[in-house]
Amino acid sequence: MSLRERLIRETPGNIVPLVRGEEAAATQQVFQEMKSRLHRAIINRMDLTKLGQLEPDQLHSEVAKLAEGLLAVERTPLSMNERERLVEEVRHELFGLGPLEPLLADSTISDILVNSPYSIYVERRGKIESTDVTFKDSEHLMRVIERIVSTVGRRIDESSPMVDARLPDGSRVNAIIPPLALDGPVLSIRRFGAEPLRMHKLIEIGALTKDIADMFEMCVRARLNVLISGGTGAGKTTLLNALSAYIPEGERIVTIEDSAELQLQQPHVVRLETRPANIEGRGEVTQRDLVKNALRMRPDRIVIGEVRGGEAIDMLQAMNTGHDGSLTTVHANTPRDAVARLETMIQMTGMRLSDRAMRQQIASALDLVIQAARLSDGTRRITSISEITGMEGETITMQEIFQFERKGVDKDGRVIGRFRPTGVRPRFAERLKVYGMQLPRVFFEE
Repeated sequence: MSLRERLIRETPGNIVPLVRGEEAAATQQVFQEMKSRLHRAIINRMDLTKLGQLEPDQLHSEVAKLAEGLLAVERTPLSMNERERLVEEVRHELFGLGPLEPLLADSTISDILVNSPYSIYVERRGKIESTDVTFKDSEHLMRVIERIVSTVGRRIDESSPMVDARLPDGSRVNAIIPPLALDGPVLSIRRFGAEPLRMHKLIEIGALTKDIADMFEMCVRARLNVLISGGTGAGKTTLLNALSAYIPEGERIVTIEDSAELQLQQPHVVRLETRPANIEGRGEVTQRDLVKNALRMRPDRIVIGEVRGGEAIDMLQAMNTGHDGSLTTVHANTPRDAVARLETMIQMTGMRLSDRAMRQQIASALDLVIQAARLSDGTRRITSISEITGMEGETITMQEIFQFERKGVDKDGRVIGRFRPTGVRPRFAERLKVYGMQLPRVFFEE
């Protein structure tokens, strides 16, 4: 079998081996070794001090010329397609994220999950599937992880074996390495496109209806405090980005995140990001620190990517002291669970507040809880919209305004259902009137 026959064939979006089993593994190893040799040879011959002076197109052209020259010297029996693929992969190794570059270029992929150098999965349209993409070994994967975290001033090593980082396009990255990861480095990338999904696109894909979107626009413009609740991958950040587009451009917005991924389009936005402790265990800046600092920055609105700790109490106090119209997300399965989680976060601060005092803070601060979910067919929907109406005794009272009513699944496994108003007219309708907006009666007729 010739080298050409043993090399793997590439098709758009997928890499499919020509041979299977042990022969495929041997072929892949041959290709990886050839790529490593070419990579080392190019680095040894290039003047690295001049790389920063070249435009990207010039840089890629120079690398291609150098690679072609080295292949000619080696007299390697490769076809034109095989040579082009080899040169392209070497460019990815030099300037990108190696084997992950084709996956990052595929707009249909929402998550890239690297379980080991030889086991990489992706998520498309809510469904997880395996790929034939591999790294050469754990050291190869580790180099890519280090390249990602170093660009955002983070570090990863045995003393700090977990890290959250982000790619230039805003995609969120989590990496964990040995000794915590028993089978080698593990990398997870949550994709975010260069252009965030807007509300009209969410309507097109069925995540919500035009009526619901119109109501959301009124709520944001009327400065209601909104909490978006949902599980992992339910689309909370996507919805937060879409809602933020309704904030008027003349307002000053301060965003606070653990790993910056929000993509607000307004001109007056200040972005803040937490910082982990340094190698001496000092210098950590938490979300709670940033929320406190944001209050001194004269914000019109505070947008917190996700509340997960003591910053919850500071956020609620900000909402209660003149910073109306703030937005945030929380991990929870139902609106009622979201409120309970906020109570737990307040207790994490060590503050000695009674249950009633905590619940009064929550009830007076929040106006709307939006529940998002990923359904069994992989689609994402807004499943419930609830208004917080106040307190009855020791209990926070809520009323559901909209719900997604599931009716079953079709023959292809797709969830069938409809968005249904519950017939309850929300109390915030009066507030909308003050801002010159009127909710159509049809919104709230069953």
